[in-house]
Amino acid sequence: MSDIGRRLRQIRNARGKSLAVVAGLAGISPSYLSRLESGHRALDRRSLIMALARALDVAPTEITNVALALPGEAEEDRSLGAVRLALFAAAMHARRGRVCGVDELTDRAEHLLEQQRQCDYALVGARLPDLIDDLHTTLAAGRDQREVLRLLVVTHVQGTQAWLGDIGASQDLGWQASTLAADAAQQLGEPAYLAVSGFGTAFGLIGAGGFDLAERVLHDTHPGTAGNTELQMAGMLTLTRSLVAAAKGEQSERAAALDHADNLARYAGEGNALWFGFGPSNVGVWRMTVALEAGEHAEAVRIASTVDPNALPSPTRKSAYWREYGRALARMPNRRDEAVLMLRRAERISPARVHRHPFMHSVLSELLARARDDAIGRELRGLAYRAGLLS
Repeated sequence: MSDIGRRLRQIRNARGKSLAVVAGLAGISPSYLSRLESGHRALDRRSLIMALARALDVAPTEITNVALALPGEAEEDRSLGAVRLALFAAAMHARRGRVCGVDELTDRAEHLLEQQRQCDYALVGARLPDLIDDLHTTLAAGRDQREVLRLLVVTHVQGTQAWLGDIGASQDLGWQASTLAADAAQQLGEPAYLAVSGFGTAFGLIGAGGFDLAERVLHDTHPGTAGNTELQMAGMLTLTRSLVAAAKGEQSERAAALDHADNLARYAGEGNALWFGFGPSNVGVWRMTVALEAGEHAEAVRIASTVDPNALPSPTRKSAYWREYGRALARMPNRRDEAVLMLRRAERISPARVHRHPFMHSVLSELLARARDDAIGRELRGLAYRAGLLS
């Protein structure tokens, strides 16, 4: 039984509700709920998690927020306490860092963001606390304020919030990072950076199941298309709208958003404005994720065959491609061996983005339930062990 499935059954039993009652409230069959609880079906859609949370009268995080630690303590985990304190200090306006020149801060931020794209989470975690302290201390000292505000917005969304999500840290810590970014963006008042913070805020809300709130943020954020940077940010917000629409079951809105993102990507080309990597290839990966959220696994597989992973702008996106491809194949008849191989490719690029992803324990548990004693089975059991599912 998967951690999420076990948690789901424990909550249902604690509520004194039968399979039939919870399934009916969630809009699924009792047999399907039973398979979710046993780990024979992966609980890997935000919309389904929200439906079950409503049926059980609990927060979505009560179902999904389980320990995701690897066997032994990963190096990036040892930095989490220091990053947490840096975020707390920034929220308190406590000056713990140095006042630095903007050139030094820019170099440090760019290096950290590049290492985040390269999936070097140990290095990012080691360097984040001092960078957060120094950025906020320099801002408080009144030095190079507009340049520092720009660095704060991008560092907190693309560095702090992204790193916390990738290592499986608390959603509340990620929300603190996005809030600090939003504060800086409001002070700055530039459309492109308001879009960066809007993206971070929307993703924080999506993770908590706040789809309507996320939709409101996205609706109110308008980067425009004055330049290529603004065009790429408009594309990223449009992709996020498509994910929200999929989670809400709004088919026409989802399709319209994806088509609009395609058009923007054709104009923008393959880019990396503000470290987002927006472009035609990345839109393909987003299409896979959105199809998975809608429960359209065969469509996600079809889309995967049209994407060239070598064209993706960074290891983070390449890892996402292979992970989503594996998630899709895991639900296709007679293609589970391929699913394991795709997930192993993702793991080789970024172990954390497989081991710590909120849906992956459920997917791996479903695959384990049907594993054979052969070479692919050994690959799967090794992956499951490294993800903390097997002892």
